[in-house]
Amino acid sequence: MIEFLKESTFTVNEVISKAWGVTKRNYFSIATLCFLMFITSNASGLMAFFLKDVNMGLSILMAFFFVMFYFTINLSLFKYIFHLLDDAEHEVSIVSTIPSRKHIIRFLVAMLYFAACIVGVYTVVILVAFPFIYTGIQMHIITNIAISVGIVAIFITWIRISFFPFFIIDKDLSPFLSIKFSLATTKGNFTKIFLLLLVLGGFHLLYLFVSYLQWPIIAFFINILSSFIIVPLSSVALTIAYRKMMSEYKGEGEPDIIHNLV
Repeated sequence: MIEFLKESTFTVNEVISKAWGVTKRNYFSIATLCFLMFITSNASGLMAFFLKDVNMGLSILMAFFFVMFYFTINLSLFKYIFHLLDDAEHEVSIVSTIPSRKHIIRFLVAMLYFAACIVGVYTVVILVAFPFIYTGIQMHIITNIAISVGIVAIFITWIRISFFPFFIIDKDLSPFLSIKFSLATTKGNFTKIFLLLLVLGGFHLLYLFVSYLQWPIIAFFINILSSFIIVPLSSVALTIAYRKMMSEYKGEGEPDIIHNLV
């Protein structure tokens, strides 16, 4: 186990090191796309606040528009990073990385599958916990255990299938097939991905801790650093992690779900 963790840590270091090099060379273009995502996310919140008492239909329409715009920029970011990894010598405009309508539709459908998987996993945990009601154990204890196990199961499922957008953009796969490939390629890589997310999310955890201590000035600078450095770096690092997992994937043909659950 210790040797495996050492190997995982080395892999995480390698991914972050390569991601830092790519981000540093192309910082302004990557940061621009991240900034557009940030503006879109905050603008949607402001728009929802101002339109909540005006017209419900208009609020829903604007929310849909901002969600679509946010996802389009997100997919453009991944597509642009793929270009940097595959053909760094030739420049490409950000406009040319806008995903096709087919890719956007596939992504939205895959998001529905993603949500269904999360709900399905939590439902299974609740159903498994239900028979314990008849064991005489107090109900609140069973509920707390079921919720805790459900949260852990959801977190594991989220990590295992969250790489589906890369397969849609990079491999032009269908929504359900992208979910299946994400499940297959992350098999055996959960610890590596978790460590990578832990390293990348360290600044956010530090921000929450400093905010809890009520140090607003330090929290502000940590948040600025996280927004303009860590977020672009995270996008590149996850894309590189996907490429690394794909290069090590030994499966042939279309993967099945059952054999890739654990």
